[in-house]
Amino acid sequence: MPSPKTKTAKRGTVVNHNYTRKTKVPSGFKSFEEFYPFYLGEHSNETNRRLHLIGSTISILLVLSGVLSGNYFFVLGGIVQGYAWAWIGHFFFEKNKPATFEYPLYSVSIYIYIYILFDLELC
Repeated sequence: MPSPKTKTAKRGTVVNHNYTRKTKVPSGFKSFEEFYPFYLGEHSNETNRRLHLIGSTISILLVLSGVLSGNYFFVLGGIVQGYAWAWIGHFFFEKNKPATFEYPLYSVSIYIYIYILFDLELC
C-alpha cells in the first residue's frame, strides 16, 4: 500500500487510507492521482461519506427515471438531490466546503470512480 504522501497510485489503491487532511497545491492539481488524496481528506467523516452515497443513489435513480420516462423534472430533481445530501454532509458533519466548488471535474470523476467500485468504506 502506498504511503499517503505518494503522488500516484495504482488503480483501486487507497492513497490516503486514514483520511488525513491534505493541503491544496498552490498551483492547482494537475492530475486525478494528485487530487485523490486531497479528496479523501475532505471526506474524513463517515456520516458525510454515507450521505454522499445516499444522495448519489437517489440522484442516479431519479436521472434514470427521468430519461426513461421523458419527464426531465426527474433529471433536475436528481441533480438537486445529489448535491443536497453531499452539501449537508460537508456543512454539518465534515464542516468544510465541498471540493466541487473549486475542483468540479476532478470531484465528480473521483466520486463516480468510488461509486462504481461501490467501496462502502470510501463512500
